[in-house]
Amino acid sequence: MATSTKTRVAVNGYGVIGKRVAEAVTRQDDMILAGVWDVTTDWRLHIAAERGYRLFGATPDSAAAMRTAGLAIRGGLDDLLAVSDIIVDCTPKKIAAQNITTYRRQGVKFILQGGEKHEVTGHSFVAEANFASAVGRDATRVVSCNTTSMVRTLTALKQAGLLRKARGTLLRRATDPWESHLGGIMNTLVPEPNIPSHQGPDAQSVDPELDVVTMAVKVPETLGHLHYWSVELTKPVGKDDILDAFRTSSRIALIRMDSGLSALNAVKEWMADLGRLHGDLYEVALWEDMLTVQGNELFYAYMVDNQAIVIPETIDAIRALTGMEKNASASIEKTNKALGIGISLTGRGAGGNAHL
Repeated sequence: MATSTKTRVAVNGYGVIGKRVAEAVTRQDDMILAGVWDVTTDWRLHIAAERGYRLFGATPDSAAAMRTAGLAIRGGLDDLLAVSDIIVDCTPKKIAAQNITTYRRQGVKFILQGGEKHEVTGHSFVAEANFASAVGRDATRVVSCNTTSMVRTLTALKQAGLLRKARGTLLRRATDPWESHLGGIMNTLVPEPNIPSHQGPDAQSVDPELDVVTMAVKVPETLGHLHYWSVELTKPVGKDDILDAFRTSSRIALIRMDSGLSALNAVKEWMADLGRLHGDLYEVALWEDMLTVQGNELFYAYMVDNQAIVIPETIDAIRALTGMEKNASASIEKTNKALGIGISLTGRGAGGNAHL
C-alpha cells in the first residue's frame, strides 16, 4: 500500500484495455496513475500525453523513437516500477508472463489480463465471486471478457441457491473494432475446435464449484459477444425469482427488446447516448423479456462488451491486492460510482440495476 493516501498504479500497454484502465484509475479518488509504459509512437500515445499521463519507454530503442515522435519519456520499466505500488499489465497475450520476473524483482504487485494462464498468478479474479481471496495477494489475473460475464451471471444464480449446472454457446466477435481493417473473418463462421471451449474451464479457475460447459463460434462482427445459456436449476421457480437473483448484481443490466434494444448495435448506441466514455458497456446486458423458465430449466441471452467489461473488475482487483479495501461490496460500490455504473442506466444511484 502506498504511504500516501492514494495507491500509485502503473499501466503496461496502452491499447484497447490499457487506455481504459488508465482512464478508470484517474477517476478513482483513492488511486493515482503513476504512468504508462509502451512501445508505440502512434496517435494513442499522443492522446495519453495530452491527458498528462507520464510516459515510459519499453526499450532504449523504443524510447528513442518515442522521443523522436515528440513524446516526453520519463524512463524505462524499472523507473516506472520505482514510483508504483502496483502495475496492471495490459500487453498482448503471452508477453505479460515474460514481465513478471521484473515485477517480482522490484517487489511490485501486479495484475494480468485473461490472455495469460491461470497458473502464472495462481489466482483468477471476478469481484462479485472471489474478491476476498485476492486481498493482500501479490498478483492476480482478471479473467477474459467472456469469462467475466459467465462468472457474474452464474454467481448471481449460485448465491440465490438456484444453480445446478450451466451450458452456454458463445458467439464471439472476430476482432477489436479499431483493428477490423487489419484482420478478422468475412462471410463465414469459425467454430472453436474443442468442446468445452476454453471459457468454461476458465470460469472454474475463479470458482471450481461451477458445473459449466461452453461452446464457442467466431462470427464476422466487432461490436461485442453474444451468449446463449441453458441452465438446470436446483428447483422449479418462476421468472421473477430468476430476475430477482440477477438484480442482486449491480453489474448485470436487465434490458428489453420491446424497448428497442433488440441487437448489439442498439445497446452500443444506447451507451453512447448515455455519454459513456467510448460508448462502453461495463455491465452484462441481459434480455429480460427473452428470459424463459420451464420448470427447473432456465434459458437466457446477453451481450458482452469485450472492450469494457473487465475494467471495473481491474479496479476492484487493485483495491483487493493492495488491501485498500477488504470488503467486496464497498469496493464494487466505489468503482461503480466512479465509472457511472448504475447511475447512468437508472438514475437510482450506483448499485441499482438497469431496466430498459
